[in-house]
Amino acid sequence: MNFFSLISQGDALSKIVAFLLLTMSVISWVIIIYKSLLLRVANRSIQNVKQLFWSANTQELALQQAQQVDTSQWMTPLLNAKNQIQSSAWNASQMAQPAQFTRVLRDELRDLKARMQWGQVTLATIGATSPFVGLLGTVWGIFHALTAIGQSSQFTLARVATPVGEALIMTAAGLAVAIPAVVAYNLLGRRIANLEAELEGFAQDLLHLWQNSALTHP
Repeated sequence: MNFFSLISQGDALSKIVAFLLLTMSVISWVIIIYKSLLLRVANRSIQNVKQLFWSANTQELALQQAQQVDTSQWMTPLLNAKNQIQSSAWNASQMAQPAQFTRVLRDELRDLKARMQWGQVTLATIGATSPFVGLLGTVWGIFHALTAIGQSSQFTLARVATPVGEALIMTAAGLAVAIPAVVAYNLLGRRIANLEAELEGFAQDLLHLWQNSALTHP
């Protein structure tokens, strides 16, 4: 008896539970594959831009080369933060320039982190709830098995083993959904933390660079 046989032969609640587990599994694997590719591209873009930016002869050349390499827009928002300050002339007299640099870089970092964190909550939710969804199917299946046994005049081991085995498939299915989601959440979370540290360090370097430029060329 396999999972798909259970779907076809179960009652309405069993089919709902099986459908939920199947949906959770599909969603988690889509997120895992998408985020793995996303973070790989982000890491490559961050490393390439950092290398080009700090090896350029002038700041203008550094910006130009970085924007050409950063096609996925992971570092360009930080590099363009200075232009956002210059285009917002209305607040120039209300806030000191270093504070403006800090504000814009903080906002851009928040957006980039939110982009990296996308899907993490969903993975955590699936990893935490799918075992209980499978357990619900198991309990419901055992309940029906015991009810059928109670209504039967004959008690045999085969009559107990088959329905109970079918019910336990739900527990295995719940774990099969939860384990990849939890493992991916932890692995992707570590990669995200490393990339966020890279972005924060680069933003801090940009802040010091712009502050020194502002002091040198007021």
